[in-house]
Amino acid sequence: MKIVLICVGQMKEQPLRELMDRYASRIPYYMPFEAVVIPDIKTTRGLTPDVQKSKEGEAILARTAPGDFVVLMDERGREMTSREFAGFIDRKASTLSRNLVFVIGGPYGFSKAVYDRADSLMGLSKMTFTHEMARVLTAEQIYRAQTILRGEPYHHD
Repeated sequence: MKIVLICVGQMKEQPLRELMDRYASRIPYYMPFEAVVIPDIKTTRGLTPDVQKSKEGEAILARTAPGDFVVLMDERGREMTSREFAGFIDRKASTLSRNLVFVIGGPYGFSKAVYDRADSLMGLSKMTFTHEMARVLTAEQIYRAQTILRGEPYHHD
């Protein structure tokens, strides 16, 4: 199994890009990992939020394959502790034949087609984060989950 993190848009904040790169470079030590960036939709001024979500959704769906388990990072999704999240990844690693795909959408969220494709919704917090921060938090939790599963001292209860 490979973990894939699909995100819409480039990261503009240098410190957050550096943090994302740090965690993204650590995860492959434990399991295959790929971070996929869907380019920002150009000329969004004339687009409604629904049209923008639809265009982003097409690009997201093009990056998923049949058999992938797709988790949307969504404010309405199930929240987990870090240990619960580690258990979730461990269960998927032992049962999935394809990829475990986490998706962070664009500024307006996801299209109906992406929601229809999703296997699960997961929330980081009841608080709202920028999409860049959500990427870093998701990557860090994927890394943390790997250290928890191996009993390494990174995570403290």
